[in-house]
Amino acid sequence: MLFEKIQAKIQSLGQLLETVQHWRSQGERIVFTNGCFDILHFGHVKYLAEARDLGHRLIVGINSDSSVSALKGMNRPIQDESSRTTILASLACVDAVVLFETETPLPLIQALMPDVLVKGGDWEIAKIVGADLVLANGGAVKNLSFADGYSTTKIEQKIRNS
Repeated sequence: MLFEKIQAKIQSLGQLLETVQHWRSQGERIVFTNGCFDILHFGHVKYLAEARDLGHRLIVGINSDSSVSALKGMNRPIQDESSRTTILASLACVDAVVLFETETPLPLIQALMPDVLVKGGDWEIAKIVGADLVLANGGAVKNLSFADGYSTTKIEQKIRNS
């Protein structure tokens, strides 16, 4: 039963648009972020919890397997998209997860028009995809700091060197 609730957080864009409409009718502030989230680690969890604190609901866009490979190389992703979406959906701070195939999440951002768009601290606000749209719609764009020393690449290197 709990696993079914977790799976229900993984939604298509069509389902998510209905969900967001319901949340907005309740006056809830929608936060959106995206990423590969290949190996979930402390830095991810801290970042997602801080992103959720910026609103009432957190939506996470997840790069598809083909998108991750295009961005990170042939050896990635380490975990398939089904695993990554399910793991993220299991987090209490995450309210919905949506998979995207495109190079960037721009089509998702255009469709969802979140109240807050969030990326990690390595992104300048001016370079965050969709920032201009969210700001023009009266929303906010934030970049959150990283937890030093945590990255999927470092974990991967540590495993390979063991």
